[in-house]
Amino acid sequence: MSQPLFQRTPLLDSNDISLKREEIRNYFHTTLDRYELLFETLRDDEAYYTKPITLRHPLIFYLGHTATFFVNKLVLAGLITERIDPRLESIFAVGVDEMSWDDLDSTHYDWPSVDEVRSYRKSMRVLIDELITTMPLTLPISWEGNWWPILMGIEHERIHLETSSVLIRQHALHFVQSHPDWQPCKKSGAAPQNELVHVDAGTIEIGKSKSDHQHYGWDNEYGFHTADIPAFQASKYLVSNQEYLPFVEANGYRTESYWQEEGRSWQKFTQAEYPAFWIRKDNTWHLRLMTEEIPMPWDWPVEVNYHEAKAFCNWKAAATKQSVRLPTEDEWYRLYDAAQLSEVSMHTKACGNLHLDYYASSCPVTEFAHGDFFDIVGNVWQWTETPTYPFAGFDVHPLYDDFTTPTFDNQHNLIKGGSWIACGNESLRSSRYAFRRHFFQHAGFRYVVSDAQATLPASNYETDKLLSEYAEFHYGDIYFDVPNFSKTLAEIAIEAMENRPKRTALDLGCASGRSTFELARSFEHVTGIDFSARFIGQGVQLVQQGVLRYTLTEEGDLISYKERTLSGLGLDHVKDRVEFYQGDACNLKPIFTGYDLILAANLIDRLYDPAKLLSDIHTRINIGGLLMLTSPYTWLAEHTKKEFWIGGFKRDGENFTTLDGLKEILGKHFRLIQGSKSVPFVIRETKRKFQHTLSEVTIWEKVS
Repeated sequence: MSQPLFQRTPLLDSNDISLKREEIRNYFHTTLDRYELLFETLRDDEAYYTKPITLRHPLIFYLGHTATFFVNKLVLAGLITERIDPRLESIFAVGVDEMSWDDLDSTHYDWPSVDEVRSYRKSMRVLIDELITTMPLTLPISWEGNWWPILMGIEHERIHLETSSVLIRQHALHFVQSHPDWQPCKKSGAAPQNELVHVDAGTIEIGKSKSDHQHYGWDNEYGFHTADIPAFQASKYLVSNQEYLPFVEANGYRTESYWQEEGRSWQKFTQAEYPAFWIRKDNTWHLRLMTEEIPMPWDWPVEVNYHEAKAFCNWKAAATKQSVRLPTEDEWYRLYDAAQLSEVSMHTKACGNLHLDYYASSCPVTEFAHGDFFDIVGNVWQWTETPTYPFAGFDVHPLYDDFTTPTFDNQHNLIKGGSWIACGNESLRSSRYAFRRHFFQHAGFRYVVSDAQATLPASNYETDKLLSEYAEFHYGDIYFDVPNFSKTLAEIAIEAMENRPKRTALDLGCASGRSTFELARSFEHVTGIDFSARFIGQGVQLVQQGVLRYTLTEEGDLISYKERTLSGLGLDHVKDRVEFYQGDACNLKPIFTGYDLILAANLIDRLYDPAKLLSDIHTRINIGGLLMLTSPYTWLAEHTKKEFWIGGFKRDGENFTTLDGLKEILGKHFRLIQGSKSVPFVIRETKRKFQHTLSEVTIWEKVS
């Protein structure tokens, strides 16, 4: 008896609200069921806490992360007011992007037990099911609507279904076990001789608008892009293990001329000599699947990172004297259109090894024909030459501002087509996922031959208006003779420290990070934390690349381009003393403690519960250390509900200021040593429009 299809991502419109509500409920539960079933391939609890690779968290994190993601987004959206477990929601809040291959994460976390996480997941299920049952539903579901974060959570869980399966595949074999619901393909035979197939020139149109109510989409899918694609040739099949073998046997991994500079550095560091999932045993080759090793299926697609795929293309180009390279994202769309493909059917099996319709592994590259080609979609993701970039009209979703923007760094390349476990949004034509080039996914490649150079759109300049304004506020020009605010605050803080120890400092609500760098002139180590990953991304970019580029609005659609460097600001020598994290100031992780100074600049009147932070902050400062608060005290209900204001209201008929509130809350553990000093700042909006504000500075010494 055949298994039912794993439910497809729902359409956003319908004539029947009750049926749509039930469809989304089923989509929610079947997604969670399948995700939890994946973790049944782990043999014991130890498998949850041992890292499969050093660059990622252990698997216990990923079991908890997708559940807390729901709660954190619903709190942010204002759809729920009570958390299930603030400690777990802090621990599991932010994942680890696949870092540089030589960046070893040694951070210690006090992980909860597996049973505790499973219990949390059950509580989350009940909460979301109740929301799905009771929340008003208006169709079509829109980007701005209350149902969007629910779909966001489900699609996020489906992404981690795939990424967690890769981590399980990278786990030591003794930590995993076979499972009847995760059975690999059993087919293998002789690999085909690959050949080039001509593709006519054509025009591609990709992207969508927020009024497109067909399927849920991630932010990078919105906006529009068109391109005219010259004729090219593409390989009929994905590159198989057999086709890749001669490159390995020709000492391709150690021939430097085949590798780009970044790839060569990766290869030298890892000392890789063949694909990561290949295993050499007594002069025979085997392949590591998710839960087992099998004799090498030579007709399956090879699975490699971008660097390996690119080196193979360069090797093949040298051997054939042809212009062999990876396809661009635009060329992949041209292949999709030329093959006359369409979206995965809602009710019948996919036309490729996709959406868990067939196997829990790859399969022969000859199994799924798509016009003149095979595997345009499915089997494994396909690396492209294209770094991820924003379409014209790109916008971030306010509930998930760091889904794509951290990848606009020319260090993440797009993968296309989906793999055997790519489900939901991942299986759509419009999906745009990108990974660092050294990263392993269920990903392989096909190659193209074209006289046209690969067009690589750049995303170097920050064009988001708010981010650009903050980049200028932190690192830009001085206006109306008002000194740089962030630098001034750091100077005041350093002077106030006098002869106190200057070992560690915390810049809480650091935004783009200028004060973090400035404090590092005197402190041995400074941590910058902000709720917005987009803001701290600017600080991270300065650490990694030493340069920040952004656009500024002049008037209307006219813009100017700005560039700032750490060296130009005299801060290049401190970059090794700073680090940046995303975090919620009202729900900080326990590891952020033991500081000699905490600076919270223009933060308290933007928090949903400032008293919670202020009541707890003494636990994070050393005795004799300083807390420096700055704020213009612009209390707004849109940021902080009135019942959570700590000042700026009448109490018992008399004025109760924010400074009164600070004294009341902080007085138990702090002594006010400097107060009521106004520091001005100017924010540039356009060439002729500026905001001028005064921020009050108070400095408190921890005494108990």
